[in-house]
Amino acid sequence: MTSKRYTGPLVDVTDERELCIHSAVCVRGMPAVFDTSRRPWIDPREAATPDLADQLRAVVARCPSGALQIVEHGEDQ
Repeated sequence: MTSKRYTGPLVDVTDERELCIHSAVCVRGMPAVFDTSRRPWIDPREAATPDLADQLRAVVARCPSGALQIVEHGEDQ
């Protein structure tokens, strides 16, 4: 499977489209970061403060399929 990485100032988000079940947990949880009408549809630059980065981590952790993952800066994928 191919994953795409979206870079943010505090954390990155990876997306494996093949795993997604389209539950929209991400879109409902943090629409500023996950916006399907925008390209790219994931923009972790919108989580530019520690509190927003924590919210992003929580939203991604609720992804039921595991298609979305957080990559902490300094971690290799």
